[in-house]
Amino acid sequence: MLLTVATKRRRQFCVHVALLHRLIFLYFVLQDSDSDSENGGASGESEMDFLRHLLSRTLGLGSEKPEKVLDELTLDGVSRFMQSEKCRNVVCIVGAGISTSAGIPDFRSPGTGLYANLQSYNLPYPEAIFEINYFKQHPEPFFALARELYPGQFKPTVCHYFIRLLKEKGLLLRCYTQNIDTLERVAGLDQEDLVEAHGTFFTSHCLGSSCKKQYTLDWMKEKIFSTVTPKCDKCQSLVKPDIVFFGESLPPRFFTLMQSDFQKVDLLIIMGTSLQVQPFASLVSRVPTNTPRLLINKEKTGQSDPFMSLMGLGTGMDFDSEKAYRDVAWLGECDEGCTALAELLGWKNELEELVKKEHSAIDAKSGQAGEAGASPSLPPSGATASPSPPPAKPGSSPQKESDAGSKAE
Repeated sequence: MLLTVATKRRRQFCVHVALLHRLIFLYFVLQDSDSDSENGGASGESEMDFLRHLLSRTLGLGSEKPEKVLDELTLDGVSRFMQSEKCRNVVCIVGAGISTSAGIPDFRSPGTGLYANLQSYNLPYPEAIFEINYFKQHPEPFFALARELYPGQFKPTVCHYFIRLLKEKGLLLRCYTQNIDTLERVAGLDQEDLVEAHGTFFTSHCLGSSCKKQYTLDWMKEKIFSTVTPKCDKCQSLVKPDIVFFGESLPPRFFTLMQSDFQKVDLLIIMGTSLQVQPFASLVSRVPTNTPRLLINKEKTGQSDPFMSLMGLGTGMDFDSEKAYRDVAWLGECDEGCTALAELLGWKNELEELVKKEHSAIDAKSGQAGEAGASPSLPPSGATASPSPPPAKPGSSPQKESDAGSKAE
């Protein structure tokens, strides 16, 4: 017999209440473990500290009280805040959407995304191409995809150069990226400016347990275009680019810098990501409760689950409720959103000139390389991390949503 709507709702409510009880219990268990660690001497904030911090904010057990710092929840309001004395440290978190205008596909767009076009690789399922265990047994599909996604010279987008401008204006604290296409570096961000959460194509390592020899981008590029599966010169084990596959942990740098950066951030800008893959998606909840958050994306994302919100839980984005006080959504292409914000800040001409100058320099370099018979100078990118819990594409890396220390979008 079919359950009535009322019965279904009661059961759903009971599930959420049970979850609430478990969260509260876990919070206090973690508090006790914190006391034990102080006595035991473990230094630094661990992944357990990360979970404790997240639960504290989610359950509203912290001491911070929300305070509206934007004069209005619009892009204009954000621009005025950025020009005030209150905004000194901006953190950007970005995904595949900031690279699509460069010609790099995201993961899940119907018909054009990476996952929709992998039939020719005879995979058991699309995500397998980015799973570490499958890669170790069948590396050929991944390297074939890398060649396909490396058609020539990819240029950073307007969005990449807007982040570069934030750096030049002294506002950028850090850019956290899910992408492995390296376009942030090409746009002029240094390693210190970046947290490449899903790794990078710039380096590669031998997978041999007793070897681990490191290889350069040029070495890997030569192997990719020679259609030869990269093998270690020393031990003949498989060599893998240093991108994070499903089943691998995120780089330690991600967890280390996250602890300090998200305590100092004055404004969080989220661009081109669905915020569906953990632990990257949880970064939005790491900022202080008074910190404004701007989303520049094709659609709203990162919002709290409606049922959890009804119980006062969740620190996801809130754009539409009566309680909304700090989150702003600008919907559309990332390049257009960055251009609109740059115009409000009085940076539009500067941004346009920067893009023109840098693209001309890339074209000139590409022409010289072509005359010399060299291969493309930019690394394979086919991906920026995009929505949901999939893999690492050549612009992102993967990891199951439940993996707390692995790849995100």
